[in-house]
Amino acid sequence: MASKPRQKSPKGQKKGQRGKKKTKPSLLVPEEEEPMNMESMGHPEIYPLVLTTKTQEIFNCRVEEDFTDEQLYKLIKKEDIMADLLNRAAVSDFHPVKKIVREYPGEELVLVCDKDFKYGLNFYLIGTEEGKENFLKTPEVPEEQEEIKEHSPEDIYIYKPPISKPWVSLGSEKEIEEESVKESKRRITYMISRKRSEFGAPVTFRDQNASSIKDAYIECTSYPDKNYTLTQVEKDVGLQVIPEVKGTSTQTKWAFPRNATTQYYAREFSEEEKETLEQSKTLADFLNNVSTSVEIALQQNEITNTFIDDWKNLAEEESTFGDKTDTHLKEYQSFTDLHSTMEKMITCVSWHPTIYGLIVVSVAVRLSYEERVQFSAKLLLQPSLILFWSFSDPIHPQLMLESPDDIFCFEFCPSDPNIIAGGCINGQVVLWDITSHADRIENIKAGGSRSKKATLKPMFLLEPDSNKEAMYIRHCAVSSIENGHRKVITDIHWLPDSFEINRMGSVFENRSGINCQLVTCSADCTICFWDIRPQKPASSAAAATTSTATTTTNNNTNSQQPAAEKKKEENIEIPFDVPSTFLHLDLSWKPLSRIKLSKGETSLDHCPTKLSLGEDPLLCKMQGTSSIHVLLKEKVLSQVKALKTAEINPYHNLEAGIANILKPIDDFCTKFFVGTEEGEVIYTDWKMERDSETGRFMPKKPVNLYTVHDGAVHTVQRSPFYNDIILTIGGWNVAIWKEEVMSGPLLQTCCAPKRYTAGAWSLTRPGVFYIGREDGYVDIWDLLEKTHEPAQSQNICITMITYIKPWTFSSKQQFIAIADYYGTLHILEIPWTLSHPSYNEVSSVNYYFEREVKHLEYVQQRKLIRDQEKKEIALELSRKKTKVYKMTKEQMEAELRLEYENYLELEKSVLFNLGLIKVSEKGSYMDMV
Repeated sequence: MASKPRQKSPKGQKKGQRGKKKTKPSLLVPEEEEPMNMESMGHPEIYPLVLTTKTQEIFNCRVEEDFTDEQLYKLIKKEDIMADLLNRAAVSDFHPVKKIVREYPGEELVLVCDKDFKYGLNFYLIGTEEGKENFLKTPEVPEEQEEIKEHSPEDIYIYKPPISKPWVSLGSEKEIEEESVKESKRRITYMISRKRSEFGAPVTFRDQNASSIKDAYIECTSYPDKNYTLTQVEKDVGLQVIPEVKGTSTQTKWAFPRNATTQYYAREFSEEEKETLEQSKTLADFLNNVSTSVEIALQQNEITNTFIDDWKNLAEEESTFGDKTDTHLKEYQSFTDLHSTMEKMITCVSWHPTIYGLIVVSVAVRLSYEERVQFSAKLLLQPSLILFWSFSDPIHPQLMLESPDDIFCFEFCPSDPNIIAGGCINGQVVLWDITSHADRIENIKAGGSRSKKATLKPMFLLEPDSNKEAMYIRHCAVSSIENGHRKVITDIHWLPDSFEINRMGSVFENRSGINCQLVTCSADCTICFWDIRPQKPASSAAAATTSTATTTTNNNTNSQQPAAEKKKEENIEIPFDVPSTFLHLDLSWKPLSRIKLSKGETSLDHCPTKLSLGEDPLLCKMQGTSSIHVLLKEKVLSQVKALKTAEINPYHNLEAGIANILKPIDDFCTKFFVGTEEGEVIYTDWKMERDSETGRFMPKKPVNLYTVHDGAVHTVQRSPFYNDIILTIGGWNVAIWKEEVMSGPLLQTCCAPKRYTAGAWSLTRPGVFYIGREDGYVDIWDLLEKTHEPAQSQNICITMITYIKPWTFSSKQQFIAIADYYGTLHILEIPWTLSHPSYNEVSSVNYYFEREVKHLEYVQQRKLIRDQEKKEIALELSRKKTKVYKMTKEQMEAELRLEYENYLELEKSVLFNLGLIKVSEKGSYMDMV
């Protein structure tokens, strides 16, 4: 094909126009720009284009509807393109290829959707008939011809070694010789000699005063020489590119391999030597001493795999994905509510359990209690919201959940993620049902796919939803403000769907198979358990109303009350946008049971801030802690699919109430950890016991109470790898606990430079956890690297960090959400070193915890031994004192006389040994003795 003329640059056009005469504007003809094609890539017939959404609608070539993976092209008539060029002129997306379309000989052109951006833009046009035929009809070559073509001699590359050419000097060696460093001064030679008689003579060293002997000590101190001072800034050195060729040879001995055989006879003991050895005591003792170690070695060989490839295990980490040199969190995205008129902070963060790329936050106004009272009228006009943010749109929230007051904690229902429970600052528990809006958030293009194996695209490639209208969703139920908490709810959790509890705290099997109960803790010193089902079955209530016809007048008046309430509920008009899922709970929801953490002797109670219940016992019994999260996710996804396929949602049919006959679960651990506002960590039991004096059911006393933290505890979280390991953060320090170890924490850090405000475990590395500080830094702890200080610290923002929540997007990409006091949510990408565990890291961290448990046991034993020793020393001292007082005067004189005689004997023996007394004296001394 003939090459096309090059395009003229704008400078060239301007220069060419300078010499021309000015003409009238009406006579000027705009010069058409040469369309850009892919001639540099070997495809001159291809012309990339950018088609906007409007153009796609005009020509019916929408990316997701008209183009599919099987059909990636479409034939467009030339007349339609020319008509669009006449209607929209330069605004048309086909304006860059106007000349190609006009000169195209055919009637239809091929428009191809370039999903992979192979040529840089989202579409490209084929501008020649030959290219169109090649694209539509790919020539089929028989297999025989393809094999012949593959083995044709023209395609075989023949290597031609380079031919050495004679050296032609161009004068460069002179320049190199002039600039090369040569020795200009003559070297000084010293000759040192000594007498032959001194060779091998013994050397004797002695001390002497260096300053008293001349030329024995000379101090040579350095000093700057003013006459000779050089500062080398730049050095110009010439080098020869071609290396010097040097030929060397070595003499080696060539060993010729040849077959060799050797015939020999085994050496054996004679019969006499065998009898002698069998009767030898030395051999018997040797076998007795060595037999134990030989048996141990044989057992180790049987247990240990000696044929394991250690090099392969070492190279396992090298072949994994990621860059191990990068250890810092990378800023990926941030979310800020720009539509709120008042300054708000983020109080709680949660990733959506099933929709990837969707994160939910709750916000609250940054005001103190006195300021809230002062601006109460203004706060009523501001809605309290929970915002749904998507990676595809960092400015507009996808959904906004309204609540009666500011939410300080919330959690998705594990059985149905469309149901959300939250705790308000006024002590009320709120429920939302977003089932009717699930399609809106499921269709969000978070990275182009919802699959786990997808990878999130950069921000400029995301396609946000065109509908930017604010979607406010009202709550469908709220608890009774008179019978609930009196202060702010600080933590909320759904109980696992494998069990449920009654008013006394006893544990039973959950036959419904869904999560129906909640637990909350509040600053009013109470922990409440809630049930979303009606407390009385509907059938029993109806029977009770029908059986009251034969009772007295008082009973008749009382029996008419439920019927009136029922009639009143029927007359309530439900808004069209509020589902009736939990209508039976609205404004009448009361806690199932209430626990107060009493301090014992005083009338005060502990103020809980965070709590941690045991996880699902079915999952905890399974081996392999790293697979628990995968099983949880699969369990949630399967439950969501079951709810979608089912005709009736179980949460929409809760009128059956609580079953009367339930099977109790024996040997169930009802103990849990609680963090308080005073910095205490309490290990207590939710099961109540009957008081022997009053006969009422009362909460049990705490099993253990530890005062470790010097501030309010704001994080009580179980490890995702070990169900019995708990992380607590409060004040200026961190502690790690092991359940059923009552002697104290396994790890307690020293005082930090700034107060800790948030924290979370890593989801993939068992020894890593993240802690947020009040100065905006995040401390990253790695127990395999350091246990006395953070492995690294990184600045995230300029204000206090309020919440930390990690999330695993895929096996190669992990994120961590960090919320701050100014209302900004930072999404950071976790590096390779902090997301991929090393070989046997789970067992190594577990061994570390076991070692710390043994250390605590040893310390406890030593403490008991020391206490026993102190008691014995005190008893011994008391005995001596009583013994001195009981001795008589004659006994004391006899004891003093005996001590004096011993002293005289010692004195004479010392004098005799020193030779200061005579033999006669010795004899008298011996006679005296």
